Amino acid sequence: MAEIVSVAEAVEELVRDGDAVALEGFTHLIPYAAGHELIRQGRRDLTLVRMTPDIVYDQLIGMGCARKLVFSWGGNPGVGSLHRLRDAVEHGWPEPLKLEEHSHAGMAAAYAAGAAKLPFGVVRGYEGNDLAARTRVARIRCPFTGEQLAAVPAIRPEVGLVHAQQADREGNVLLWGIPGVQKEVVLASRRSIVTVEEVVSRLEPRPNAVFLPSWTVTAVAVAPRGAHPSYAHGYYGRDNGFYERWDEISRDRERFRNWMARHVLEREPLPV
Repeated sequence: MAEIVSVAEAVEELVRDGDAVALEGFTHLIPYAAGHELIRQGRRDLTLVRMTPDIVYDQLIGMGCARKLVFSWGGNPGVGSLHRLRDAVEHGWPEPLKLEEHSHAGMAAAYAAGAAKLPFGVVRGYEGNDLAARTRVARIRCPFTGEQLAAVPAIRPEVGLVHAQQADREGNVLLWGIPGVQKEVVLASRRSIVTVEEVVSRLEPRPNAVFLPSWTVTAVAVAPRGAHPSYAHGYYGRDNGFYERWDEISRDRERFRNWMARHVLEREPLPV
């Protein structure tokens, strides 16, 4: 049974310096509260894994938490670059950052392989460009058809962190809306933290929902608005204005540090 604890307790107990950690959620249910707690607790030398690293990873990288990024697309959605990510890659500030880039399909296959406890995932892809020569994939030939395919090493993070709408008192979790790879991340990870909007007495079936039984989850933590400025379907919308403002906030190192000190380290609520 998953233990129900605070976000701070979950991170303190389950995330260690040097871990590979995956914070997943596709536009929807991005686990910002968990990412901010990693920053507050000063985790270092993390390998950050995420299909679409956006602002929460820009913040983690800019605060010196990361040594490597495994990803398939990185940017501020609808706006442009992640300036803290770019500064780390180009200038080593605040720490040098290694990159391992994949395609979306490659990442999805790698997570699925990790969830199934297989050594690698297989995709038709990594063709027509030089990405395969610059990342961790191997060419294999199908023993049945002879087709050449790409093998992507399984993603098996030490810790998977996702956000969901609800958990019950036994630690079962329900999330609904746009499905990402939350299920695969939890199943692939050695330890997992699920932050939720609320704990309810009973989980009601919903269309397009993902159910995570308590035995798959290490810890559940209540974090209302824990996905903001992302959104939680049925609870609050996406703060598009913040994504636009982040472009200017993150361009300058000092302005970025001051903003993080005020709104993350000191926990002052974001302006609405």
